Amino acid sequence: MPSIKVGTENSAAIELHYNDRGAGKPIVLIHGYPLDGTSWERQERVLLEQGYRCITYDRRGFGHSSQPSTGYDYDTLAADLKALLDHLACAEEVVLVGFSMGTGEVTRYLGTYGSAGVSKAVLIGSIPPYLLEKVPADVFDGIKQGIVADRYAFFDSFLGNLYNADVSIPDRLSDAALRASSQVAAGSGAHAALASIDSWLADFRGDLAKIDIPVLAIHGAADRIVPLGVTTARLRDEHLIDDLTVVEIPDGPHNVCWTHPDEVNSALLSFVGSEAGDRPAAMAATG
Repeated sequence: MPSIKVGTENSAAIELHYNDRGAGKPIVLIHGYPLDGTSWERQERVLLEQGYRCITYDRRGFGHSSQPSTGYDYDTLAADLKALLDHLACAEEVVLVGFSMGTGEVTRYLGTYGSAGVSKAVLIGSIPPYLLEKVPADVFDGIKQGIVADRYAFFDSFLGNLYNADVSIPDRLSDAALRASSQVAAGSGAHAALASIDSWLADFRGDLAKIDIPVLAIHGAADRIVPLGVTTARLRDEHLIDDLTVVEIPDGPHNVCWTHPDEVNSALLSFVGSEAGDRPAAMAATG
């Protein structure tokens, strides 16, 4: 698994590990908390079959990447994404796809560095625009207290809600898949698991106003982590992104990428494959 250096902490390099597979138009997939790049397997398989190049990476603190004690703010995380894109130097414009925490990287990247070299963006289970406008701060204080008390027990509860496991098992989620996610989460850095929570409180409204490329937002209607009405519905109803298409997945939990791959992949392929101004009617009607 290749890696790039994005900084140092004391004498140790801070490295991001990534995978770069396939050929064709490049799609960069940015994972959610507390998972890693392997969580995109149900999208990557289909994208590769359709002739796309798929680039996944593990955020600092997660997966196989370094686990430093610094850099879990979105300015740094967006800079990490830029370092990866600069390293890859893709000949074609890329599509940035973020899930959950990864939607923050996509949004902050476009707000900070602009859309040069990026043709489209996809936000799945969005954190933007600004959680603190709708969610009390003590909710996040409680999350951090849970992580400090016993982060493994916290992960069990969090992942259950990430997938709506009580209703998703067995038809849309297996016990084995849930265990696998728990194992990935347990392998994340203890500092990263805690420090990442404060990043979720970032105000992305200034970044959103700068986005000048088409954006697809996919959200599960039964999301228990960041409910549709708190985030994606605001992007649509308050016209916070100029060119926005919204796809709601009925009964979908937060991680619809795993539980509803057919719906997610269909929307993703239609959006990525369409030309500007040529969105499918069913999708455009929701945007």
